[in-house]
Amino acid sequence: MVKSAFFCQFPVAALLAVGSLCAQSPAVPVLAKAKPSVPAPVDPPVAKSAADGAIMARKDARTITLKIPAPRGFIVDRDGQPFAQSKVAYQVSLQYPQFENVDRNFVINWARTRLDTLQVLVKSVTYKTDDELYDHYRHRRWLPLLISGQIGEKEARALETKLTSGLVLTPLYRRYYPEGDIASHIIGYSGSVGKLPTGPINFNEPLWEESEGRSGLEKIYNEQLTGEPGMKKLLFDENGNKLLEEQVKRPRPGGTVVTTLNRDWQRLAEKTLRKGCRRGAFVVIDVITGEVLVMASRPGFDLNSFIPGISDDDFKKLESDPTTPLYGRAFQSCYPPASSFKPIVALAALNNGTVTEESTIDCPAAITIGRTVFNNWSKVPEGSINVKRAIARSCNTWFYQVGIKVGPTAFLSLARRLGFGSRTGLPLVGETAGLVPNDEWMMAHEKRRILDGDTANLSIGQGTLLASPLQVAQAMAGIANGGALPKLQLIRQLQDTRGRVTLAPMPERRNWLGVDTTAMDIVRQGMADVVNSGGGTGHAASLSFTTLCGKTGTAQWGPKAKSQRLAWFAGFLPLDNPRYSFAVLYEGRPGETVSGGRMAAPMVKSFFEGIKNDIKETIAPPKRAVMVVEGTTGGESEAPLKALPVDPNELEKEDAPKEAAPEVRKPEERRPARALPVDDDVIDENLEEP
Repeated sequence: MVKSAFFCQFPVAALLAVGSLCAQSPAVPVLAKAKPSVPAPVDPPVAKSAADGAIMARKDARTITLKIPAPRGFIVDRDGQPFAQSKVAYQVSLQYPQFENVDRNFVINWARTRLDTLQVLVKSVTYKTDDELYDHYRHRRWLPLLISGQIGEKEARALETKLTSGLVLTPLYRRYYPEGDIASHIIGYSGSVGKLPTGPINFNEPLWEESEGRSGLEKIYNEQLTGEPGMKKLLFDENGNKLLEEQVKRPRPGGTVVTTLNRDWQRLAEKTLRKGCRRGAFVVIDVITGEVLVMASRPGFDLNSFIPGISDDDFKKLESDPTTPLYGRAFQSCYPPASSFKPIVALAALNNGTVTEESTIDCPAAITIGRTVFNNWSKVPEGSINVKRAIARSCNTWFYQVGIKVGPTAFLSLARRLGFGSRTGLPLVGETAGLVPNDEWMMAHEKRRILDGDTANLSIGQGTLLASPLQVAQAMAGIANGGALPKLQLIRQLQDTRGRVTLAPMPERRNWLGVDTTAMDIVRQGMADVVNSGGGTGHAASLSFTTLCGKTGTAQWGPKAKSQRLAWFAGFLPLDNPRYSFAVLYEGRPGETVSGGRMAAPMVKSFFEGIKNDIKETIAPPKRAVMVVEGTTGGESEAPLKALPVDPNELEKEDAPKEAAPEVRKPEERRPARALPVDDDVIDENLEEP
């Protein structure tokens, strides 16, 4: 049976069954010396402690103190489903025995023989030079030398019985991302703090390489996710024999980061993007709480490819990939918002009285501003139309004229109150601020103030106006909410090791919009007409179960603006009492003909129809209880049933039982398999491992 190096003397199967890597060495009894003639009384056995050890006369005696790195905490969705967790993994190690009077060649040949044997059993054998093999024996032979990559539980079970003497399995904690590439740009990944030391053994060396967050939430909340290390002491006698192995302190796992993301919705959004585009983004926000429920970017990358470390070649492949998988399009990108910006221009015009619900404007196929001709997207005249029809038809010439009349200061100021031109404040690495120009910016970069031609371009979301899909979805949340822009939230809770909540943000208002509610209602109805009325540009997004409001958009984009285009579809649902806002981006290939109605709108329909039952339950109006009034009308017949209004908060006792709302599980209920015992205050040993 193979012995795991200095951790325990159990086979892997038994190790996994008990969930512990350490068996404390038995106490070593100390007997008093006896006189030749009279039997001496025997003192009771005294347990040795590794703390009592000292270096003996011979160089092979050692007292060694080692650090046990703690498992990193969880990153989970709003219902406790894990995005990141820690698992037990194994590495094959070379465990030198204590040789007597051997030379360098003997030690190297002994090690090479076992390395050659391992090559047949394991693919990921780490190359070691002769100097490395001999120096480890000279300075560190009491500790195992790691000679393989990390392997999982199943492979370790199969390998255990095949290992020859001198080869042992060393357990450790490894980061694991069960969803692979789902939400990869948000979750981020961890990496090694540094290589294990070589040379003489130092006090409190780690048993295996420690890790730290390198990107995303792993990096931002590294302190909360990093647990408290444990401590182990080892005692060797003058002959190099291990006398004692004592775990002085158990490691304490890290806390839990509970995100606002809905894992199932995030999965569906990324699946929708995979089917609908080569490159794009999808964002969904709760307009009441400001919680981000979905934030997907395509393409992504498998977070597990970074664990335990990614090779330089593989990382260069990701960096040089023309689809830029490391780039989080949902929040790191800057795109012209195109016609998804038009509702903001309409809202500003209605709010200051430039137009009314009934006023109409003649919209030809094109208008001339200065010496430049500005066309309608369809290159056909729309005639005299009102604001709702202009939104539904996405008529460029209406917005050119109205944008110039209302003035760029008015609608760009409203855009800023809706979150354009500034970061959302979410814990994201590399979030863009976008760009909302003003006269000062234009003077600095274009050597002129904003002219009518610039205003015409800005009024249809083109020109120097730039935003991320996250910002567009945020603006839609403000329009749906009506009076205020909610402050966005990506973190629902932070929990410490014991599951105690240390942070739980409450819904907040980011900005008052200062817009008349009637103007809001008119714009929202116009956005409903985009999807649900004759001539609307977003029919492909219509839903079977509720009224979706949206706005299509098609933008020229990129260094070759005339050859690359974007398709947008952004909005909210339902029309009455809006609950969710969204933005979808389709990034076209150079030369590809795209449109928001044909590319982006169908993805919106596919996504929301896929979570229809979830949406219907959320947006359903409060029920009215039916109560039986006792008594009769004078005959034998009973009084009829009467529908009486009841406080919705009291309906739970009257309604049929409902499925309990999912709760975020405490860390101890979601703990990983453990390579070492952890603090008893933290882990209940009777709980089943996930």
